Amino acid sequence: MLGGMTTISALTAQLLALGVTPGGVLLLHSSFRAVRPVEGGPEGLIAAVRAALGPTGTLVMPSWGDDDDVAFDAATTPVAADLGVVAQTFARMPGVRRSDHPFAFAAIGPTADRIVEGPLPIPPHGPASPVGRVHDLDGQILLLGVGHDANTTIHLAEVLAAVPYGTPKHCTVKRHGFTVLVNYVENDCCTRRFAYADPWLAVRHAQRIGSVGNARARLMRSRDLVAIVQEHLGRNVLMFLHPEKDGCAECEAARASIRV
Repeated sequence: MLGGMTTISALTAQLLALGVTPGGVLLLHSSFRAVRPVEGGPEGLIAAVRAALGPTGTLVMPSWGDDDDVAFDAATTPVAADLGVVAQTFARMPGVRRSDHPFAFAAIGPTADRIVEGPLPIPPHGPASPVGRVHDLDGQILLLGVGHDANTTIHLAEVLAAVPYGTPKHCTVKRHGFTVLVNYVENDCCTRRFAYADPWLAVRHAQRIGSVGNARARLMRSRDLVAIVQEHLGRNVLMFLHPEKDGCAECEAARASIRV
């Protein structure tokens, strides 16, 4: 500790003790408010994660924008407010690559280009998306001060499990100098029931839980998470939807999209 703050070196040690793999790929979802106070602020937290990964590791974070009606530009579109200050800070850092499409992720490290490059992926978190590439590279997922409701990789498991729900959405892109509205269907629900992943992973010893700064941290392999969630969705493909007439508008919209 440094005057009540967690130092960068202490954060790095906590991350390594939790099980972050040096030289690996790490997808981070975070709440800085939960972690702080930290030496160096959000930049210090990012420095600690990168130190744990080492020079051959790759750090990845979500990096999409807020406004689906404005054409996405990797260089100028602000990172969505609900992704937090760490993701916002990371996207602006030198050497960080950001996807050139509205379902953007940002990354730095040897495999950054492989993770963020490519055209607009539809569905947004399918196998061809940055989340899918982290999975292909046998990356880890770190939930730092947030729960599984923020875990975008569970959407990949939904796609692979062929869930029958999909709500209509749109985004805006630039093509050949023109602004184009793209309509698509996304496997979407309120995500509160993604919390089921906690006990599912615990039973299989597939999630490590500890403290990083003042935050509760969850660490898992992307492949473990996807396989376990797929297994449960195979038993009940509507597992993540709240029951009918439960008052959840997002889940009701998802149920309404199902075509028998």
